[in-house]
Amino acid sequence: MKKFLRENGLSLILAVLTLLTLVGNVLTGWHTHNDERLEYNQPPMPFGEYLTSGHCIESVFENWESEFLQMALYVLFTVFLYQKGSSESKDPDSPGQEEVDREPSAKRPGAPWAVRKGGWILKVYENSLSLAFFILFFGSFLLHAAGGTRQHNAEEALKGSPERLSMLQFMGTSEFWFQSLQNWQSEFLSVLSIVVLSIFLRQKGSPESKPVDAPHDETGA
Repeated sequence: MKKFLRENGLSLILAVLTLLTLVGNVLTGWHTHNDERLEYNQPPMPFGEYLTSGHCIESVFENWESEFLQMALYVLFTVFLYQKGSSESKDPDSPGQEEVDREPSAKRPGAPWAVRKGGWILKVYENSLSLAFFILFFGSFLLHAAGGTRQHNAEEALKGSPERLSMLQFMGTSEFWFQSLQNWQSEFLSVLSIVVLSIFLRQKGSPESKPVDAPHDETGA
C-alpha cells in the first residue's frame, strides 16, 4: 500500500481535490439556486432533483470544457511550436531530436500493445493524448450547451415568459458564448503564464521547472 501511494500520490491527491471541490461546487450551487427560486416565490428544489437540473449541469461542464480545450491545444501546439528558455517547450535549436520525437519501436522493452500492433492502431495511439482531450472537450461542450438550454428555459418559466429555446438556438446566443469565453481566456492565460514564467523562475524538485542553476535561455526541463 505504501508503494502504491508513493507511486500514485500525484494523481490520488488531485483526484481527491477534484472530488472535494466538485462536491463543494454542487452544494453551494444548490443553495444559490434555491435562493434564486425563493425570489420568485418558488419552493426549494430537492438536492437529488438539483443534480439533474440545468443550473447544476451548466455550472460544472462550462468549466470542464475550458480545461479540456486548454490541454488539447497545449498538447498539440507543443508538437511544433517552441518557446526558447521555457521548461514547457522542446528545444528550438534541435528540432526533431527530442526523445518524444523518435519513431516508436515494437522491439523496445515494455512497448505498449498499440506500438507492437502497428498500422492504423499505432497511428491513432501516436495522437491518442490530444484526441482524448478533444473528445472530452466536445462532450463537455455539448453538456454545457444542454444544461445551459435547460437553465435558460427554466429561468424564463420563473419569469412567466413563454420563450423557450432549443439547444441549437441557445448555442447561438451571446449568453452561451459569454459563459464559454470567460473560462477559455482564463485557461489560456494560465498556460501562457507557466510557459513564460518558467523561463525565469524555478521550483526546486518540480519536473515543471528547469534546474535552479540552469541559464534562462536553456530550453526544456
